[in-house]
Order: sequence, then structure tokens, then C-alpha cells
Amino acid sequence: MKKTLLAFTFLVLFNSKTIYASNLPDCSESINRSFFAFNMAVDKYFIKPIAEIYNVLPVEARSSINNALLNIETTISVPNQILQGNFGEAVISISRFVINSTIGILGLFDPATALGLEKTNREDFGQTLAVWGIDHGCYVVAPFLGPTSPRDLVGRIVGIYGDYFYMVTTGDKTVLGENLGDTVYWVTEGTDLINFRSQNIKSSENLEKNSLDLYSTYKSLYLQRRENLIKNSKRAENQYGASEDDWKKIK
Repeated sequence: MKKTLLAFTFLVLFNSKTIYASNLPDCSESINRSFFAFNMAVDKYFIKPIAEIYNVLPVEARSSINNALLNIETTISVPNQILQGNFGEAVISISRFVINSTIGILGLFDPATALGLEKTNREDFGQTLAVWGIDHGCYVVAPFLGPTSPRDLVGRIVGIYGDYFYMVTTGDKTVLGENLGDTVYWVTEGTDLINFRSQNIKSSENLEKNSLDLYSTYKSLYLQRRENLIKNSKRAENQYGASEDDWKKIK
């Protein structure tokens, strides 16, 4: 099933016409809107309540968790920085990872920044495909995953199986011996989701209050964000009150 999905996605992807993200066609808008409504319901009744409880934790604890999650994401950024030819950033990212994973106690703290090694741009396989000249395809809203496109969907799939952290936690054997187990990987992914959602409660509420069409607003934010990531650029706060930092992980 996974191979069939991957093959179909690549077929759609490589037969897509060249098009700018701002004009990305919404080929199945009615279906997308249905999935969007489903995702919003899941968020309202499940994800957001957990995020609100998570925010009860002391800010120091949440900051350490955020640092650790960002450190883990380096295992995705580094190979993509290399694939995109950003070798200087890859060296900095590797250095930050080594320092923060050791002196920073598994990434809970960020001594690398204090030593002058600033955070590099986050990179993923969807961005790499874009740099290689592959276009989005049609706009898609996937159940649970949210806004995406055939190109970025392929990037997400490759991002799982091409992630060293995934291999370390779920592989048959690792450099440390037995694997850490699928549970460790998926708990980390779940924590990452809740961490992000907890940081954006106010931003999402602003969007709901100020958007005439929330579906279109999320689509616009997603497309703008992906373009900015590909160009490694930043933008000022938009009309909905969501800044670059607020929506740094919309993918």
C-alpha cells in the first residue's frame, strides 16, 4: 500500500505543470474543504485541549522541550542542506547538533548559540524537491496532515524514511545496539505537534476571528510559508496577526 501511494504521488508530481505556488490550483476543493473541516474538528476537540494543558508547564520546561525537538530536527535538515548544496550550513548544523546533544544534555539546552553558532535554516525533502525544480502539483488537504501538495507529500514520506532519528528509533539495529522502539519516535512526533500547537493558540484564534474564509486563509498561509522556506526568506507579520515565528512550522 505504501509503495502504491508513493508511486501514484510521484506520477502526479512529475506530470504536474510548471506553476507558481501563489496560483496553485485547488483541483478538489470540495474534498479539501471536507478534510479541512474534519481536521479543524480534531484540533478543536483533541489537539487544542491537550496543548492548553501543556501550556500549564513552567516556561523553562517548555523551552527545554522545544530545544530538544529542534535539535532532533537537525537529522532532517542536514541531509537536505547537503542535497541543496548548502554545505556551510550543514557543517554549522552538525556542529550545533554535536554540542547541544552533549554539553546541552540531549538538546534540552542550547549552548551552541552561546558559542556563536547561530541556528541555520530548517530544510526538508519537500524544499529539496523544489530546489531541484519540481513543482507543487495541486493543492491538497490531507486528513490529520493538513495543507500539502503532491510534491510536499512525497517530501513528508521521504522525510520519515530518510530521517536518521527514525532509523535510530525504529531500525532493526542501531549504533547503540537494540533500537529504541517505534513508540519513542511517535511520542516524539506527537510532542512536537502539541508543542507547536501550544505556541500558536493565540495566532489560530486570531485567524478564526479575522478570516472571512478560514479555509482560504490557511491555504494562503501554507503557500506563502512554503515559498519563504524554499527561498530561505522571512516576512513581516501578516494581516491576520500571524508572524513568521508564529507559523514557522506550517509545512
